[in-house]
Amino acid sequence: MNYRLLIALIPLILTNTNCTSQQKGDSGAVVSNGVQKKSKIEKIEITEQTRGTNRLISFAPGSKTTSVNGTVSEDVLSAAAWESIVKQAELIDLDKIASLKSPSEGRFGDRAFASTILITSGGKTYESSTFDSGVPPKELESLYRELFVEIKSKQKLPKKGLR
Repeated sequence: MNYRLLIALIPLILTNTNCTSQQKGDSGAVVSNGVQKKSKIEKIEITEQTRGTNRLISFAPGSKTTSVNGTVSEDVLSAAAWESIVKQAELIDLDKIASLKSPSEGRFGDRAFASTILITSGGKTYESSTFDSGVPPKELESLYRELFVEIKSKQKLPKKGLR
């Protein structure tokens, strides 16, 4: 009798046992339990132009690339600096970035560089409206200031292959 009961109970127990898989976290930010997720922001660029000068500064995880009139240099960007930049960029509504209004118009008379910020996120690039260098729209101000903290710092990447 015990064997018959055991044989009858085993399939019943096995069908009522739930198998739960581990849920993997979505990559994006830091969640409340402290697990860090990967950001969707891949690259941030700032362009500054006037009649005689073209500057492009590009920020990506681990590096900062600067091009001034075609002369390119590459610098190290620390993980902490990249996280700080991304934190500011994530506060911006990327779908509205192109419609932000510039608070000044010095770029129209060569009194200021004409600047734009480009943010690549999830494979799509979002471009801000043009604004005067040093005077971004209010919504971009925190990101702009954070970018210039890193633009002013100089940490050259080591030359590859030469020691």
